[in-house]
Amino acid sequence: MYNQNIPALNELPSTKKLIASTFIAAVFSGVILITSILPAEYGIDPTGVGRALGLVEMAEIKSSLAQEQQSVVVIEPAVVIVKPLSEEKVTVESSSVVQEQSVEMMSVNADTKVFILKPGQAAEIKMAMKKGERVNYQWFAKGGKLNFDTHGDTKRISYHGYGKGRNVSSDKGVLEAAFGGSHGWFWRNRSKHDVEVTLTTQGQYENINRVL
Repeated sequence: MYNQNIPALNELPSTKKLIASTFIAAVFSGVILITSILPAEYGIDPTGVGRALGLVEMAEIKSSLAQEQQSVVVIEPAVVIVKPLSEEKVTVESSSVVQEQSVEMMSVNADTKVFILKPGQAAEIKMAMKKGERVNYQWFAKGGKLNFDTHGDTKRISYHGYGKGRNVSSDKGVLEAAFGGSHGWFWRNRSKHDVEVTLTTQGQYENINRVL
């Protein structure tokens, strides 16, 4: 086969031209690498041209998206198996609650005591209580003011004070037994008139009696 377009030897590029062309191509490729590829792909911009062309921002966006994808954690929904309570267990628990409520209701007492103190006369009312039991109380005097002393005692403890006052017409609060024994109030009328006293109690105590 005959080729008419075979160039002559003098038309072929010399070795110097080939080396020069290769060098120019390498330099051009390096420029493109430094000014375009590195800033766009890796955010490396030693010349500043990539940032001016917006290529560095492109690389930063790619990096942020890749980090977000790596940080995404897929959480599978947990399967919770709930076992129904047996009727027998429910019945037993309900019965125990009713029993506890009944015992608590049975231990709560309520009383009202009304008496008159003549001038110079004293009175004392005591409740039998166990340690930790609590009683809501209120008393008020009609016709004058009284001196009072709220206290407790046992065979081993002669006196334990909770509070006292002079020329007082009323008092109320919660008395909590510091120990098992007798707990209550002592009043004395230092006025020249008869004074009517009304005491109401509600709480945990066995009995309440006037002992003086």
